[in-house]
Amino acid sequence: MEVVIIIVVVVVLLIVLALAMRSRGQARERDREDRREIAGAHREEARTQALSADREAAAADEQAARARREAAEAEQRAQDAARQREAADAHHAHASEIDPDSDADRSYAADPRGTEEAHEEPTAQPTPGPTEPASTETPPEDDRRTV
Repeated sequence: MEVVIIIVVVVVLLIVLALAMRSRGQARERDREDRREIAGAHREEARTQALSADREAAAADEQAARARREAAEAEQRAQDAARQREAADAHHAHASEIDPDSDADRSYAADPRGTEEAHEEPTAQPTPGPTEPASTETPPEDDRRTV
């Protein structure tokens, strides 16, 4: 009988040990599944944030391109204005040169720009040389009509 009790105790211990190992394996599998779900949620959040970052980067690139385009347009306008100013100055100087009633001091005093340059002595306007492009505007043929 003692042998039977020992065998029963050993069998019960083996069964308890097997059940403990099985529940431990199930708990480990539940933990793995929980970690998979958490990792999936993190991956989804990462994808959402990456898409948002891509949209922001595209918007920033578009804004930078727009700023570069506007800067180029502003530079072009400034160059156009400078060319127009040069043409206007050349026409003004030419009109002063050919007007028999023109006085250089009076001519510069009547300058619509009204700067302090109006009280200074007039300086000769540079004529376009081989390295400077000539003005695209031509003075009228009959200079008396332009005065």
